[in-house]
Amino acid sequence: MSDKTPEDKVRPPERQYPDPRAKLKQEPPTTGHSWDGIEEYDNPMPRWWLWTFYATIAWAVVYWILYPAWPMVSGATQGVLGYSSRGEVADEIAEFEERNLAFFERLNETELDDIRDDSELQSFAVNAGASVFRAQCSQCHGTGGAGVQAAGYPNLLNDEWLWGGTMEDIHLTIRYGIRNEDYADARWSQMPAFGQDGLLDEEEIDQVVHYVLQMSGQDHDAELAEAGFEVYDWNCASCHGVDGEGDYFQGAPALNTAIWLYGGDYDTLWESVYYSRFGIMPGFADRLRDAEIRAVAAYVHQLGGGQ
Repeated sequence: MSDKTPEDKVRPPERQYPDPRAKLKQEPPTTGHSWDGIEEYDNPMPRWWLWTFYATIAWAVVYWILYPAWPMVSGATQGVLGYSSRGEVADEIAEFEERNLAFFERLNETELDDIRDDSELQSFAVNAGASVFRAQCSQCHGTGGAGVQAAGYPNLLNDEWLWGGTMEDIHLTIRYGIRNEDYADARWSQMPAFGQDGLLDEEEIDQVVHYVLQMSGQDHDAELAEAGFEVYDWNCASCHGVDGEGDYFQGAPALNTAIWLYGGDYDTLWESVYYSRFGIMPGFADRLRDAEIRAVAAYVHQLGGGQ
């Protein structure tokens, strides 16, 4: 055993090594901003972020030089490349026009009734007509052609045609329109305002309305309908037909079906007889090329089954 006590042991001299934890305990500088006692550190931005930021600035300068960028009083700087989004759209339109030119020429050269005999041409006409219809006709007739009864815009999905449903009839209606003052060849007919112009009194109008309700298979007053037969025969049959079958060649709709232009209830029929109706459709002869009108005619013809 050693005779040395713990006090006799030799202790090495203390070395002045820095405490590595002291560096970790040092707080980074702050920006001086403080919110609810929380201070904002002023740490440097990551190098990758700075270089990315500098690259975006450089790209912006290059973009200003190459492409239109700075707005001016009446335009914008054109850029070295002379790029134009409008020009790009115009080029795409011209490209598709060139592709379709052969089909449009075939549409113009083919008789309207013969388009259906050429399956390729019929397919092109229906698709091209659908595009034109959505742009020019859907505002009134609806995207799918169902029409708007409250406004008197005809439903094109059924097989009832006011001015005839052949390809030639539809083409003529689209080309010149109905009751407009722009074209001498526009479809034209006018229903008298029987009540407003004093042609019938309110009792007679009530009678003829009930007779029309009877013809179309709706609830009606039998006594009034019986009296309304004579009123109808004298005032309405010349246009709408003896049995209410209508006369499509003068735009007089059938009254013995469940298909109505403005509505077939008592109040709507009474208003139609008293004030009459005078729907107007614009012509498209000056808005569309004839090939486009022919395409729309083909599209509408197949919607309602045509004639």
